[in-house]
Amino acid sequence: MRAEPATLEIAGVAALFAVLRQRGYQLIGPALRDGAIVFAELASIQDLPAGWTDVQDGGRYRLARRDDGAFFGYAVGQHSWKQFLHAPVQRLWRAERVEEGFRVVPEITELKKRAFIGVRSCDLHAIDVQDRVLLGGPYRDPHYEARRQENFVVAVQCGQAGGTCFCASMGTGPRAESGFDLALTELVDEGEHVFVVETGSDSGAEVLAELPHRKASAAELESAQQLVARTAERMGRQMQAEGVRELLLDNLEHPRWDDVAERCLTCGNCTLVCPTCFCTATEEETHLGDDMAGRVRRWDSCFTMDFSSLHGGSVRHSARSRYRQWLTHKLATWHDQFGSSGCVGCGRCITWCPVGIDLTEEVAAIRKNDSRGVGDD
Repeated sequence: MRAEPATLEIAGVAALFAVLRQRGYQLIGPALRDGAIVFAELASIQDLPAGWTDVQDGGRYRLARRDDGAFFGYAVGQHSWKQFLHAPVQRLWRAERVEEGFRVVPEITELKKRAFIGVRSCDLHAIDVQDRVLLGGPYRDPHYEARRQENFVVAVQCGQAGGTCFCASMGTGPRAESGFDLALTELVDEGEHVFVVETGSDSGAEVLAELPHRKASAAELESAQQLVARTAERMGRQMQAEGVRELLLDNLEHPRWDDVAERCLTCGNCTLVCPTCFCTATEEETHLGDDMAGRVRRWDSCFTMDFSSLHGGSVRHSARSRYRQWLTHKLATWHDQFGSSGCVGCGRCITWCPVGIDLTEEVAAIRKNDSRGVGDD
């Protein structure tokens, strides 16, 4: 069951929140916290960042006031939906002392019905990438799998490109085509504030049927299409994605790796804010005076020395080798492992790099002086 495109007033969006709560969903969406737009639990539409936008560039993020009351008039913040699906800290099991010795108790991830509000196309693609990584192979991550159950996704079509966005180059946006239950296009013009709604699933159609709505007019559908088209034309960055796998793998000794290594702090910010990076490390957990021990999994990064440590030490001891590993995996060997790029063009790694390293700039520099002799002069 799918519904024709409809139009919601602001009261209809408020009703959407109420219906989802009645269905038992915890609402997660954008909210203002500590000078940024982040994802947090929402009680009502009053928690949305109405009238706020973000200004982003390499190593720079600032909030700014809009001249309208748009609820979703921003690009993306440092948070991605990964934190709710691939948890930053996950206990795997614990061992408890018993009379006969000890017993191992696996950690069971509690199922929570969550509605994700305001998911952008780049992040929908990122979730799809992590699905392939963590669920697509012979070894499925049971904790990720549990968190992927009972999700209701309300996407938002991008009406504003961020200063570091390049999803149009990667074919991952700005228009969301699939992976959602409902998709909203927010139209704010000359006092009118409405949302064109598309359904992407039977569940989405069922929820829409419970909301006060009307059939979207031809003019509203045209305005929604034009808004997304303008966003695609105004990307803050672009990357020539065609042939990038071969470009990077054929230029492993390119001098640009030395150049970026002089700037890179190997802090790992880019991997933490990336919506597709999935690397983890495990730690043993003990408590003084307690008859319990366990094993915990935490997010890790290929920029840390310990991550590539084998017997005798790290095999990637230089900033050059670690940055090269990250970029070539993200844009090249990810194709070999998972059948797609590991980059969705969200631009977070550029914005939240303390020194503003821009992977689109690095790829362009290598392409310009391609050691294979096919670059531009």
